[in-house]
Amino acid sequence: MTNENLKNEDLKYIFHPCTQMKDHERLPLIPIKKGYGVYLEDFDGNKYIDAISSWWVNTLGHGNKFINDKIKAQLDTLEHVLLAGFTHEPAIKLAKKLVELTPDGLNKVFFADNGSSGIEVALKMAFHYYANLGEKREYFVSLSGSYHGETIGALSVSDMGLYKDVYNPILIKTLRAKSPKNQTIKEANDALEDMEKLLQNNKNNIISVIVEPLVQCAGNMNMYHKSYLYGLEKLCKKYDVLLIADEVAVGFGRTGKLFACEEAEITPDFMVLSKGLTAGYLPLSVVMLSDKIYDVFYCPYDINGVKSFLHSHSYTGNPLSVTASLAGIEFLEKENILSKNKETIAFIKEQSKRLENLKFVSNIRQQGMIFAFDIVGFKSEDRVGLKFYEYALKCGVLLRPLGNVVYFMPPYVIKKDEIIQVFDCIVGGILELK
Repeated sequence: MTNENLKNEDLKYIFHPCTQMKDHERLPLIPIKKGYGVYLEDFDGNKYIDAISSWWVNTLGHGNKFINDKIKAQLDTLEHVLLAGFTHEPAIKLAKKLVELTPDGLNKVFFADNGSSGIEVALKMAFHYYANLGEKREYFVSLSGSYHGETIGALSVSDMGLYKDVYNPILIKTLRAKSPKNQTIKEANDALEDMEKLLQNNKNNIISVIVEPLVQCAGNMNMYHKSYLYGLEKLCKKYDVLLIADEVAVGFGRTGKLFACEEAEITPDFMVLSKGLTAGYLPLSVVMLSDKIYDVFYCPYDINGVKSFLHSHSYTGNPLSVTASLAGIEFLEKENILSKNKETIAFIKEQSKRLENLKFVSNIRQQGMIFAFDIVGFKSEDRVGLKFYEYALKCGVLLRPLGNVVYFMPPYVIKKDEIIQVFDCIVGGILELK
C-alpha cells in the first residue's frame, strides 16, 4: 500500500479527532507504517521526528523494546479481567508503585481508561464526598485558559471556547478564577489573590479547585511559577475545598521532576495521571486519592447507593495497559531517564536562543521538557499555525501548533542531533513567514 491509497481509504470512513475534515481536501493526511525511537515512518518511506510525542503521550520512544517485551509476555498470561470482585497481580503492583512514587498522602488508586475519564472520576468523587458528609455544594472552580478533557464534566471545568461553547446548555456549574499569565512570582501572587476572593465569596459552596500544575498545555502552553501551587494548596485547606491536580499531560517527567506537584512540594486531594503513565502505549488513567476521601466511601452497603461510588469502566485496570505502565516506570528508573533529561532540558534551552531575535517570535518559554513560543503579527484567520505545521512536515518534523503557539514536547530519548534538526526546522519555518 502507498500513502495515497491509504489516505483515500481513510477519508471514506474515518472522522478524525479535533479535525476540520474539509481541510483534508488539501491538507496532507499521513498514514504511518511504523515507529521507532523518536521517528514515525510512512508507507512511502518518509520519516518524521515526533516532536510532540503523538499528543504528549510517548515519553520513552516508539517501539521501545523493553516495554514491547513486557507487554508480549503479559499477553500470553492474561489479556483482561474485570476489576470488580476480581484483581490481578499487575494492577496490584502498579497501585503499590504509584503510591510509593506520588506525593505523600495519596494512598489509594482508582483506575480509569484515559485522561478525560480520570477527570470525570475525580469530579464525581469530589462532589460525592461532600454529599456523603451531608453538604450540598454547587460549584467547581477552574482557571482561565484551562483544559481538562472533552467529556461533559471535563469540558465543564475547561476554559476552551472553541471546544466548549456549543455545549454550554448541558455543562455543569463552574466558576472561573484568574490564571497566572507567566512564570513570574508577581503573576502567581495576583492569581492567588483572585482565587481567595472567589473562595471567600462562595464559602461552603465550592466542591473543588482543579488545576494543571505548572503548565496549561492545551491552554496555549501557558507556564507559571510553582509558588502558585504552594499558595493554592494553602487556600484550599483554609476554605475546606478539595484540590484536584490534573497531571495528565505534565506527569511522568515532563516538567523536570516525576510529577509537577513535586516542584511545589504539595499533596493534592486527587492527582489524575494518564498519557505518560503508559509511556504512550495503551489507554489508561488513574486517580490517586487521599485516605480522607477514601474513608468517606468505606462503609456498609447502602440500598439507596448514596454512600457507594458506583463508577466503573469495562476496561478498568486492563492487564496489558497496566503492564505497559509498570514497564515504562521500570525503564525510567533503570535508565536513570529523569537525570539524563537534565542535560536534554539544558540543550533545548541553548537551542532556543536561536529564536531570540527572530521577527514574529514572542514569549519564548520552557518548563522542563516542554518548550514553546508565540508567533505574532498575524490574524487568527491567517491560520499561520497550520502553515507552520505543513512546513515542518516537509522538513521531516511533526509539530502541531496550538493556534499561533508552536511547542516542542519530544520523547525523552531524543538525541542532540535530532533536537538540532527540530530547531533548524523551527527557524526555517519562521523565516518563511511573510
